[in-house]
Amino acid sequence: MRHELQVHDSLEELAHAAALFVARRVRDLEARTHAFSFAISGGTTPWRMLDELAKENVEWSKTAIFQVDERVVPESSDLRNLKHLRASLAGTDAPIHPMDVESEDLEGATRRYADALPARFDLIHLGLGPDGHCASLIPNDPVLEVTDRLVAMSGPYQDSMRMTLTYPVLDAADQLLWLVSGEDKRDALARLLDGDTSIPAGRVEASASLVMCDRAAYGPGS
Repeated sequence: MRHELQVHDSLEELAHAAALFVARRVRDLEARTHAFSFAISGGTTPWRMLDELAKENVEWSKTAIFQVDERVVPESSDLRNLKHLRASLAGTDAPIHPMDVESEDLEGATRRYADALPARFDLIHLGLGPDGHCASLIPNDPVLEVTDRLVAMSGPYQDSMRMTLTYPVLDAADQLLWLVSGEDKRDALARLLDGDTSIPAGRVEASASLVMCDRAAYGPGS
């Protein structure tokens, strides 16, 4: 698929620009009768964006915040995405719908989370791993072939199992927002922009996709 691209000079500029983009999308649609649905991936870059977004004039009560993916670890762990998501949005009244990764029945938890999803997301944020993964759609994992479920388990990956939205959800989004930072993402970003379907991220399709990255990720001479 084709991606719109924005390159920013620093991680700080990237986070600020992404926050402005999200805030504008929310405000453009907040007059509707249903909530603005926004799914957020894990990683480090999104928390910087959300820290900036929390300062913006957003009517958070008219949003519905979901998780794209989550590690199967306790909420007290610094590896738990929900912990950082709640910390970043602590000063808002944003309704957050957490993935129940502490359930004794994880397959049942995936079905319950799928039932709670909107018919299609207004906006989904995705990151990009150095190995080309996005969400918790990781290389050589059976989850890459899941098309009959909206939420599934993947892993173990980097020492933990994961819960993740699947390709059908990502593909149906009205807008994708990729945030990519750091020199270690340079090869994966080039492959994403080239439409390389051999990496998990390259297999995502949606009606609109914006890639926002910092100059370190885009490469020399950018």
